[in-house]
Amino acid sequence: MSTARSTAIATAHEAHTLEWLALSLTPGLGPTRARRVVEYLGGVAAVIRASLTELEATGILASSAQSLATGKSIELAKEEAERAIAEGVKLYRSRIHPIQHNSNKSTIRPLYVRGKSDAISQPGIALVGTRHPTPYGSGLAERLACDLAARGLVIISGMARGVDTAGHRGAITAQGKTVAGFGTGINVIYPKENSRLSEQILGCGGALISEFPMGTAAFPQNFPIRNRIISGMSVGVLVVEAAEYSGTRITARCAREQNRDVFAVPGNVTNKNSWGPNTLIKQGAKLVATWEDVWDDLPAEVRIESRLPAWPEMETLIHAVGWARFANFETAPRVLETALCGGVAVVEGQTVGCALLTGDNAGFYYVRDVMVHPDWQGRRIGTALMQVLMEY
Repeated sequence: MSTARSTAIATAHEAHTLEWLALSLTPGLGPTRARRVVEYLGGVAAVIRASLTELEATGILASSAQSLATGKSIELAKEEAERAIAEGVKLYRSRIHPIQHNSNKSTIRPLYVRGKSDAISQPGIALVGTRHPTPYGSGLAERLACDLAARGLVIISGMARGVDTAGHRGAITAQGKTVAGFGTGINVIYPKENSRLSEQILGCGGALISEFPMGTAAFPQNFPIRNRIISGMSVGVLVVEAAEYSGTRITARCAREQNRDVFAVPGNVTNKNSWGPNTLIKQGAKLVATWEDVWDDLPAEVRIESRLPAWPEMETLIHAVGWARFANFETAPRVLETALCGGVAVVEGQTVGCALLTGDNAGFYYVRDVMVHPDWQGRRIGTALMQVLMEY
């Protein structure tokens, strides 16, 4: 792709994000009304360009229509974007926003990201629970997070006191990636005692994310929105200790609405913090005692992708669709993991390449991509991978 084309695409993405940001900052225009006006006028760009008469015809508040028609909303968005850039924060709308890719509900708010944005697009487990865990709950949350992060899964949580903090620390201990979702502006650390933890998250290649404008305080109504983001960007939600009226219930409910798996660690029935996970298990959540209980329930492609080597300049040299087809839906992932040592190929004692698995409508599994370390020749590793696969 040419440099000019790349620049044009980036500029278009930035303009698109700015338009959504303007919509989200428009006074009196909540998410529901915003979605309706976008649908009515045929897109966010059309809303930004619409006249006052056209905007008033949509039924939104007069103050909202005035703000959009006079350009005040877009000016607010430009000021907000400049403030974010000045503090090292990036704004995303469509390319990596987890809710846009993984949820059945859209959001009008762009995503503020500080840190490595690729951590958001990688497979992750949301680990949530009470702010007041028992020593058992806190220790188990940290251990589970450490074990799962060590296997390449991103640990996603809300950086709250208690279980959230334990989950982030577990991932950091494993030198894995972890993402913290804020119920505040991304430049407002809450609670304040987790300032050092936020720095450690960034230092390990993780990210801090928020849907709220810069400087937004910790209002109670923000946290259910934060919980939806956390569940939406995960492949599953793991609950460790939560009382009956804990906010964790909201995260679990969002996970079900977003078609995510729900996992729960059972607890002592006499402990109030066991009510949440025990009830979720009765409702069909997967009982978890060790990391294997989560890992074994994940789709094969997630397990393989999470174990890909973190090479900075990995190249896709061979597109191997049709190399190896497996008619048995159940055994195919196991066969490929056995053949490739969990998706990673080893030749002459060195890790040199890896394969991604995908499926088709007929129930067949096949190799989608083979990615090779840039130090190795494509033909050499390609031949080696084909020999390994054809043995099965």
